[in-house]
Amino acid sequence: MATAERAQETRRGWFSTLFGLPFQIMAVLVVSLLMSVLVEWAGIHWQWWSQPGAQHALETLETEVARLDTHFTRSLLVSDPVALATRAVTSAHEWLFVRSGIADWLENSAHHGGWLGTLHVYVQAALYVTLMTLTRVVILLLTSPLFALAALVGFVDGLVRRDLRRFGAGRESAFIYHHAKRAITPVFVVGWLFYLSVPFAIHPNAFLLPCAALFGLLVSIATGSFKKYL
Repeated sequence: MATAERAQETRRGWFSTLFGLPFQIMAVLVVSLLMSVLVEWAGIHWQWWSQPGAQHALETLETEVARLDTHFTRSLLVSDPVALATRAVTSAHEWLFVRSGIADWLENSAHHGGWLGTLHVYVQAALYVTLMTLTRVVILLLTSPLFALAALVGFVDGLVRRDLRRFGAGRESAFIYHHAKRAITPVFVVGWLFYLSVPFAIHPNAFLLPCAALFGLLVSIATGSFKKYL
């Protein structure tokens, strides 16, 4: 009876996790976008950037798009990743800014001074930051096979170490297993928040390779420390 209840609770836990995953991803994207916009606005207000107005956000966007064109010309997921990224950014710009009238307002208020001119700069910077964040999201999607490969390698390595521990009468530690399993999700959350929110152009490998290595390591630790007998 207790075994059946535990199995039912496990199934409910997996179902709730899978059902809530899209909402968690959307929450991470929204928080990352808000953080990016706020950091960009703070840099404009306190003059952290050497470029005037929204020029810093524009140059960061252009750098990210140029990096996508030169470093992500092939992908395991799509045949033409550059075309996919271009369509995604163009569609987002069309729906969020052109059809909403923000683009027309920015064009009409470009030469105004006072508070209207200041508002124009901040709104334009938010537009560039939004498109930059979307470009980075496309890069993350295109590099998702890297995390799948890291998880596969970590899983196989963990199974081998688990079998060695079973046949060698090694010590079993539920403490290590549970903490390693809990740390897997924060790797994505913290990593995505950092990469999507950083206010300057950064090469994806500076983020992706350490996060993928840490992700594979945690999968290996969780698998290798799993209980000996099912």
